[in-house]
Amino acid sequence: MSDNNRKPPSPLVRNVLMWAGILLALVLLVQLFQGPSERRSGGEEIAYSDFLSKVDSGQVKEAAIAGRQISGKLSNDQEFRTYNPGDMQLIERLRAKNVKFDAVPEERPSLLQQVIVGALPFLIMIGIWIFFMRQMQNGQGRGAMGFGKSRAKLLTEKHGRVTFDDVAGIDEAREELQEIVDFLKDPSKFHRLGGKIPKGALLVGPPGTGKTLLARAIAGEANVPFFTISGSDFVEMFVGVGASRVRDMFEQAKKNAPCIIFIDEIDAVGRHRGAGLGGGNDEREQTLNQLLVEMDGFDANEGIIIVAATNRPDVLDPALLRPGRFDRQITVGRPDIEGRVRILQVHMRKVPLAQDVDARTIARGTPGFSGADLANLVNEAALLAARRSKRLVGMSEFEDAKDKVMMGVERKSMVMTEDEKKLTAYHEAGHAVVSLHEQASDPIHKATIIPRGRALGMVMRLPERDSYSFHRDKMYANLSVAMGGRVAEELIFGHDKVTSGASSDIQMATNLAKAMVTQWGMSDILGPLQYTENQEEVFLGHSVSRQQNVSEKTAELIDSEVKRLVVGGYDRAKQLLTDHADELEAVAQALLEYETLSGDEIIKVIKGEHIDRPDSAEKLPPLGAGGVSGLPKAGRRRGSGLGDIAPQA
Repeated sequence: MSDNNRKPPSPLVRNVLMWAGILLALVLLVQLFQGPSERRSGGEEIAYSDFLSKVDSGQVKEAAIAGRQISGKLSNDQEFRTYNPGDMQLIERLRAKNVKFDAVPEERPSLLQQVIVGALPFLIMIGIWIFFMRQMQNGQGRGAMGFGKSRAKLLTEKHGRVTFDDVAGIDEAREELQEIVDFLKDPSKFHRLGGKIPKGALLVGPPGTGKTLLARAIAGEANVPFFTISGSDFVEMFVGVGASRVRDMFEQAKKNAPCIIFIDEIDAVGRHRGAGLGGGNDEREQTLNQLLVEMDGFDANEGIIIVAATNRPDVLDPALLRPGRFDRQITVGRPDIEGRVRILQVHMRKVPLAQDVDARTIARGTPGFSGADLANLVNEAALLAARRSKRLVGMSEFEDAKDKVMMGVERKSMVMTEDEKKLTAYHEAGHAVVSLHEQASDPIHKATIIPRGRALGMVMRLPERDSYSFHRDKMYANLSVAMGGRVAEELIFGHDKVTSGASSDIQMATNLAKAMVTQWGMSDILGPLQYTENQEEVFLGHSVSRQQNVSEKTAELIDSEVKRLVVGGYDRAKQLLTDHADELEAVAQALLEYETLSGDEIIKVIKGEHIDRPDSAEKLPPLGAGGVSGLPKAGRRRGSGLGDIAPQA
């Protein structure tokens, strides 16, 4: 077997060998310090006075004198040993009694023994330091002195690799990166025309949109070595370690060129310089400086392409984003409906599906979902099917999984009194009725009074299509729908019986009105001006929001305009519910009976039509069956589901 194919010993074998070596070294050390006289000498230890008495009485047969150590035999062949305190007359006494004695020079430790004894404390301290350093670097297998080595992992698998076929819903980003793949496959194609491939590509987008998956697909398509590392792996407690790791990473990449280096969460090391306590000399900024030099310095790195990912491009240092380093910034956004269909099809490959599963229907009901959200949705549906002992994953599992992801888990064990159930039903009915009569509002997808997540009830609305901007009339409609629950409580139960259940609705309406006034210029009094800045700056390692200073008079106008918009939504909701009180009563009673209604069923209730349910057994279990509420009454919230993507409980 060749040395390249020889497998390294397992950790268990290495540990056994290490401890065996330590024990052997201890045995040899003991043997080294045990002198020949000590190995030879034995017998009973006697006092020196007893020894003299035995000499005088003729009981000592023979003696051996080594320095001040005396050993020998008595007349009865019993061995003894004693210590001479410095008696100068001992030799005369032995001669007078005809004792056979021998004298040998006193043994002194050798030079090697003296060196070992002197260096032993330092060796012990060095060994302890090496042990702790190995523990600190245990996850990397670099050894005690290897903390300056790169932690980048080299992925070269040829089987099961990720390709563009596994990436869906981000076609524009794929097209931008296809050029990098073509260059890695055939560099001469670009060199003939004098073109230079971008040295770096920065993937920007929200979490879960597939930035890391896209980077792996580039390496899989080009079939080249792929180094992956996180931005936090560069920075350590030792100054200069990060820069050393950057140098080592690029040295390894040069040996494997052409290759790709993928740096995930690069904002951990690439933040603005000069924002820390150390000025330009702290560890993170030294690491960033070395990274800038390696990407585009005097020594060009041909064949090495840097791909990085972040969801915070606003905090990156400008020098990192200039041409020659990260030439391209590729936005990896949330997929549209067609993208969601293809993403679902990718994740459904390994799931046995029933005949009624339609990926497009699921995609229409999941606007704003990222690739990771859709993968989680498919997984939750598979888990539900397994829990129900089904062989195939049906559409009902996907619907239940979608409700769980968007609205939270049903809290069937929560105890609610009949009064609380009734109040929740009218609260959610108020949201539903106002939403139906606001033309700009999104259609109702589902209304429920079953507690989910942190909400006691919920009305979920879904847009008919993906929306990228919102009109003023839609924002007014959202304000009105948000106030529908509070208005319904006042109309049915009276002013004194209003609860804290509308806290999330009020918060949502206030934030929306404030954004309309201060960011989107939708106040006729304040005009099309921006009074707040969305940017954030880094100070001492923390993100600090910056707000433009406004005068006291302007601040009062902002507060009055925000109040005017919210109160306007409250008045519109009150007018609609007053005019359609019969519809409010009908929807509330239907929610008390069925506990969950779809959008079509709510319309049937308002029209006075009968709701077709297979039988009473198909109804959801009674609300609050068993268990004890885990939240105090003041802490419960009746979410309205007013978000255009997911319910804002």
